[in-house]
Amino acid sequence: MYDSTCGAAATGQCGTAQTERDPPAPRDPPPPPLERDYSGFDIVKATQYGAFTRVKELVEAGWDVNRPDGETVTLLHWAAINNRREIIQYLLAKGAHVDAIGGELQSTPLHWATRQGHLDATVLLVRAGADPSLRDAEGCACLHLAAQFGHTAVVAYLVARGVPVDAPDAGGMTALMWSCWKVSAVDPTRLLLTLGAAPHPTDRAHGNTALHWAILARNTTAISTLILYGDASLDVPNLRGVTPLTMLQASADSLWVGSKVSDKIKERSVAAGRMSMFRRLTYDKKFRWWCVVVMPFMAFYLTGLVLEMDLNYPLKILLLVCFYGLLHFISNLLFDDELKNIFPLSVYVATKMWFYITWFVFVAPVVGWTATLAFTACSALLWYTFLRSWRSDPGVITATRQDKFRTIIELSESGATGAGAGAGAGAGAGAGGGFDSSRFCSACLVRRPLRSKHCSVCNRCVAKFDHHCPWVGNCIGANNHQYFIGFLVSLVAMCCWMVWGGAQYLREECPLPPNGTAVDAPLVWGSCSAWMLWVLLNACFHLFWVTVLTCCQLYLVVCLGMTTNEQLNRGRYRHFQARGGRSPFTRGPLNNCADFFQCRLCGLLAPRARDWAAPAAAPADDHEPMLPPHQYV
Repeated sequence: MYDSTCGAAATGQCGTAQTERDPPAPRDPPPPPLERDYSGFDIVKATQYGAFTRVKELVEAGWDVNRPDGETVTLLHWAAINNRREIIQYLLAKGAHVDAIGGELQSTPLHWATRQGHLDATVLLVRAGADPSLRDAEGCACLHLAAQFGHTAVVAYLVARGVPVDAPDAGGMTALMWSCWKVSAVDPTRLLLTLGAAPHPTDRAHGNTALHWAILARNTTAISTLILYGDASLDVPNLRGVTPLTMLQASADSLWVGSKVSDKIKERSVAAGRMSMFRRLTYDKKFRWWCVVVMPFMAFYLTGLVLEMDLNYPLKILLLVCFYGLLHFISNLLFDDELKNIFPLSVYVATKMWFYITWFVFVAPVVGWTATLAFTACSALLWYTFLRSWRSDPGVITATRQDKFRTIIELSESGATGAGAGAGAGAGAGAGGGFDSSRFCSACLVRRPLRSKHCSVCNRCVAKFDHHCPWVGNCIGANNHQYFIGFLVSLVAMCCWMVWGGAQYLREECPLPPNGTAVDAPLVWGSCSAWMLWVLLNACFHLFWVTVLTCCQLYLVVCLGMTTNEQLNRGRYRHFQARGGRSPFTRGPLNNCADFFQCRLCGLLAPRARDWAAPAAAPADDHEPMLPPHQYV
């Protein structure tokens, strides 16, 4: 049967010829891909296209691997610019000059590889003895070329291999200057600073620092990175006597400067005394910090004070709305991102301090000193766990400079010499080498252990990362997660005590009338002791959300065997995907509880202690990720 529409045999390819009752027609296997015939290629074209067999055939027939073409370019140049790894290895084995000069720019093969960002070719050439310090006709060495074109992995490998990070080109431009002038992304500028690049050197032609070049390029990312993380000086003049601060002040209101940098400029103006008293206070860092600390204490007290006033309720509500509107305006005026991160911690401390003051002034005389001692003991446990959650190391992954360089070299060379280096490798293959984001943190330059994550707030990698908690001002990770759970449980107990004590006080000091109902209670208590009612409402609110958070944390840890970060991002992790989103680390509720709290329950449980900061092997598909023996402590 034929389909008259397209004239082809009715095998279902035209859509409607096959009926539902017919069995599906067998499909022929797809034909194998046609191999391109390279037999007509000359050796240069064969090298460019990665035709290894043709290159080998011509070299074995007597072609000199060091013979340049009409543009004085050698075969090794062409192999390097196209990232033909197998051909590079073959040519080097046949005696190709690794530092041959060729082309209009008088470049070496390593220049060509780094300009294109081919990490694999760069690794092979450096390991073969290529000199990365040689300069091309423009005066640039390999590190400068990699920085100009934003090839972060190549920059990292060259520096790890011993190239001085601050080595200047013929004009005195360092790699950091080129990155700030040419690249608008956060890397390689951030990477160079992490590797130890100094922001203060100046070039010979203009006397500009890296910050000068970033401002001239209106490179917002580089400016912020240099000032906020690189401690770049704003006061270094160039040959014309212009400082970065002068350049930024002339453009302080421009959008490309950035709000954080504008705050820094204003802080410098405050230090120089070039502002009015009010504006100096507005941008003074210490003054703003104390505002963050004091504001929650004052807001809590003034709210209770307004509620205690002998005014009608609509007027009280109006005063509170105006008051909190003023606080919102002041916070937007004074607080930057850094201060906003510590504001929740200040709110927590202020609320608990007013709880204590209220208890000892109002509640203790009513409930007696036995309950007060129990409340104090509970509070002592709360503050101990809070301080350990706040101030202790959550499991920050650290490494020495030598360890970082060793990691970069290992990951780079594992990508270049791995099994994937075949004859048909594309020009862009391996550009990232072994720098898989799941294995390597480009901000900290460390291997990422299993279950770790880089915290964007703290700018550090944390082992077994759970989340960054603004209420304790710290990350929650492998070393302080237990204390955080203890903090939550103690806070629940403290809030329960506060609710009970407040209720006892209101029952004794503000009793309902004989014919009163529960509906009348808020009005009676508000008239009798509005402050206690305000504290009691805060205690109930805290009790509710802390109880919910505690239950969620315990459910994740005990029942699911995962962290908050893994629960939210499990679709991104291969070892969770392989198990349909279930945790590969769970061993059942009892064993999970034993592992987390390291409890043996009189020998009935056998907890596992693990060093989650140690690098882990690649996880298996259907089982718990395998760990090296040294990770089981």
